[in-house]
Amino acid sequence: MGDGTAVGSPYPLFGGAVEQAPRHATPVEVTAPRDPEADLIGYRGPTACAAAGITYRQLDYWARTGLVEPSVRPGHSSGTQRLYSFRDVVVLKIVKRLLDTGVSLQNIRTAVQHLRSRGMADLPRMTLMSDGATVYECTSPDEVVDLLQGGQGVFGIAVGVVWRDVESALSQLHGERIDTGETLIRPNPADELARRRNRVG
Repeated sequence: MGDGTAVGSPYPLFGGAVEQAPRHATPVEVTAPRDPEADLIGYRGPTACAAAGITYRQLDYWARTGLVEPSVRPGHSSGTQRLYSFRDVVVLKIVKRLLDTGVSLQNIRTAVQHLRSRGMADLPRMTLMSDGATVYECTSPDEVVDLLQGGQGVFGIAVGVVWRDVESALSQLHGERIDTGETLIRPNPADELARRRNRVG
């Protein structure tokens, strides 16, 4: 490539346009396709915090500074509840992990923009690697190995794992239908266990 990036290697996520590195033929674990109905569900701030493992103060600050804004309902006007999509919550959890490992806010902003630009089907295949200074995207195990062998990449975030964690957490939390505003009450696992015990007794 003319920009000095080796063909087939992971690339750093700098500001501006990012070229997709060619994918290797190595099979990559991909989660099952999501139920289309799931895209009609939004999540309020406290629910997004619980699923992403962040505080409400972090959520509020990131929304106000434009780091991770809710894509369903921004909540600019007074009294309006912010509403986050499933994808937003996945991004929130990734941001938390990047911050915890010391990645700069500037690089995290670039990574967030990149994650938002990719299709939903691409996200579970991605691994974000960082050496603490730069964030790289890898789309195959070979690219992860290339990065590690090059002495770069101190840690990695498998987006598919974060995706499944968030999916599992949200399945036990309340959501809100985007089209009707109806609150969806999820069964509490503890309540379900109690019901089963009562039936057995």
